[in-house]
Amino acid sequence: MAETTVIAPKNGSSRLIKSVKGFFRDNLGIIIAFLALCAFLTINPSTQNTFFTQKNMFNVLRQISTNLYLACGMTMVIILGGIDLSVGSIIALSGCIAAGFVSRYGLPIPVAILGGLAVGLAVGIFNGLVISKTTIPPFIVTLATMNIAKGLAYVYTGGSPVRVVTKEWQFLGAGYIGSTPTPVIILIIVLIITGLIMNKTQIGRHIYAVGGNTQAALFSGINVQKVKFFVHAYSGLMAGLAGVVLASRMYSGQPTAGDGAEMDAIAAVVVGGTSMAGGSGKIGGTIIGGLIIGVLNNGLNLLNVNSFWQYVVKGAVILLAVYLDFLRNKKSK
Repeated sequence: MAETTVIAPKNGSSRLIKSVKGFFRDNLGIIIAFLALCAFLTINPSTQNTFFTQKNMFNVLRQISTNLYLACGMTMVIILGGIDLSVGSIIALSGCIAAGFVSRYGLPIPVAILGGLAVGLAVGIFNGLVISKTTIPPFIVTLATMNIAKGLAYVYTGGSPVRVVTKEWQFLGAGYIGSTPTPVIILIIVLIITGLIMNKTQIGRHIYAVGGNTQAALFSGINVQKVKFFVHAYSGLMAGLAGVVLASRMYSGQPTAGDGAEMDAIAAVVVGGTSMAGGSGKIGGTIIGGLIIGVLNNGLNLLNVNSFWQYVVKGAVILLAVYLDFLRNKKSK
């Protein structure tokens, strides 16, 4: 009797194909918007010789990386139905502390990096404790810590940049691994970790449950306080990472660094399709949203648009994204 060979289905490949198809299906609108924006800047006479160049692409990727570190944490916060206004100030404080560890105290660079991350995590933990243990709205709590962290950055530096000029320090934010900018390598790792947390872990499922309906989550036995604490601690850690990388890229810790960074992060998350009402959103959409915000910022600079008008344009983009989210929620009811 002839032997029969059974070929097992390629479950891994099948799931990957489904995931890719689902990603494009869920984000088709913003992907088209992103491609249209890139096409416009590529063919526009004012930018066609400068936009699609290796130097400019690397510059855009570096800028996008810093914003997407923040946006990874902000995605979780907004899915939870909250907001984190403190991340921009955490960038300033963590960057200044990390730079100060090297230039003022002569500590090893790995220790300085860990110090900057610890500062961001500490502020995030504080946010998480207050928000999870009280009924104070996240907007108010993070508005307070935004001012506290910004003030501490100015107190620590005296209002002056903390300069670090060693090549080892510059590697994290301005260096390359092979031909790829170091911040982009770090970003890939962060995106993988964030995606795994949101899609493959219990805490990730609980984030969606709490954001969708807090009372139902409580009744189903979910530790809502733990979820809120984790999300805000993670957001603080991501802001600390962004602060250290940005301080490395600028060769100094600056108390003015991170001004308005929370708005770009929120814009990336909202443009990426995460609902401000909470309960829905994907890290894949946030990636596309971050790319759109980064290319938009870069394109406006290349077009020599006045910086004041850039605020107007970004504000309009955020408003449009929130309005589309409103229409989407209205149709689903």
